[in-house]
Amino acid sequence: MLFTARNSLRLAAQSTKPRKYSIATAADTGKVLEGYLAESDALKHHAAEASDLWRKISFFVALPAIAVCTAWVYNAEVEHAAHTEHIKHENGGELPETPAYDYLNRRAKPFAWGPNSLFFNPHVNKDMSDA
Repeated sequence: MLFTARNSLRLAAQSTKPRKYSIATAADTGKVLEGYLAESDALKHHAAEASDLWRKISFFVALPAIAVCTAWVYNAEVEHAAHTEHIKHENGGELPETPAYDYLNRRAKPFAWGPNSLFFNPHVNKDMSDA
């Protein structure tokens, strides 16, 4: 009962207050529209500057960085291939046998497709069907 009485008093107090309605005039609407258009133009200008900045970063930073990294990786791979050929030349045209360390190629259970991995490459990986 106390709850209902308190709410009734609140509603009565609120209903006696005069409500203020604002009527938008044509002058107010024009000012709001001008502000909106000015903000829209500023946003478009900022977007154009930002996209131009990122275009310059892409062309003058990212593309040269990609070219430098590509050249570095290519040189590293050429050196690796030359080193592998040198080892083959020292061992009669073939790579020496990979040591059979206990911790390499451990299998708790065999693969469903055989002893080698799914991406087996005989030029790079040790053939586990012989072991």
